[in-house]
Amino acid sequence: MDGSMLWVWIGFNVFVLAMLALDLGVFHRHAHTISVKEALTWSVVWIAISLSFSGLIWLFWDRMSPHSLLSNSDASIAFLTGYLIEKALSVDNIFVIVLIFTYFSVPASYQHRVLFWGILGALVMRGAMIALGAALIEEFHWIIYVFGAFLIFTGFRMARQGDEEIEPEANPVVRLFRKLVPVTQKFEGDKFFIRQAGVLMATPLLLVLVIIETTDLIFAVDSIPAIFAVTHDPFIVYTSNIFAILGLRSLYFVLAGVVHKFHYLKLGLSVVLAFVGAKMLLTDTAFKIPTLASLAVIAAILTVAVVASLVRARRLETEDKVETSKTLVDSSLS
Repeated sequence: MDGSMLWVWIGFNVFVLAMLALDLGVFHRHAHTISVKEALTWSVVWIAISLSFSGLIWLFWDRMSPHSLLSNSDASIAFLTGYLIEKALSVDNIFVIVLIFTYFSVPASYQHRVLFWGILGALVMRGAMIALGAALIEEFHWIIYVFGAFLIFTGFRMARQGDEEIEPEANPVVRLFRKLVPVTQKFEGDKFFIRQAGVLMATPLLLVLVIIETTDLIFAVDSIPAIFAVTHDPFIVYTSNIFAILGLRSLYFVLAGVVHKFHYLKLGLSVVLAFVGAKMLLTDTAFKIPTLASLAVIAAILTVAVVASLVRARRLETEDKVETSKTLVDSSLS
């Protein structure tokens, strides 16, 4: 890595840490329930920052990474494609987080704190996984075919999955955690640790954080290879992944109450994973899929899945209203 690229890496991570410090230290210093309006505002802010960063890559990539084989426009499009993939996959992650919070009855005012530290941990884990993935691809080029086959398999598996069932107590990580660390019976405000009778104990909030971290690790196993299908440049893979994760917290509070309406999203995501897996397998052939075409295809798949889900949800709501009206009429007549 040359000196200029090293400073770009340092500058980006300093920016991320500064934004996180501003978030927790200023805007969310005190625990409170996040309103949809506040969450929407932060979602727009993070999306705007991400798109602005894509613009910076378009303008200055040749200076940021002078030895890169990517042109400014190719690097920018690769960033946007990776960002879109990770953003879409994070919606499925949100559904699981909703189930975890519901299972443990986590108060709404404490959820932001859990997600903040969960995302901070995810940044470290994903950074390490991306570094490992980049090293493997550089050393063993054939590994891209393994990643591609894995993504296609994951896509088919996701398409066949039913509704998620969360059983944290059956999770081996949770069982190990309970054996190693004493846990209080109830929440103690927004604290992760508390001292009782001179003994330092974890609260259920820390247990929830551990579960969310392990869940994110599982999701990262799918999403990071998917972004490597778009580009092998570790900086583009890392930044697109990180920006999508940074916006996950606010996106959660926007979608938590309506995520169940996206009935066809999982199917759409499965098609996306299979598509990027196929793209990876075709990398060294005459049928290599251009990144811009990939962006268009992925956007089209997700748009169809979301629109079809909303149409289905609207139809079901209408049918429920009609059924309720019929029941009321029948009751009045009888």
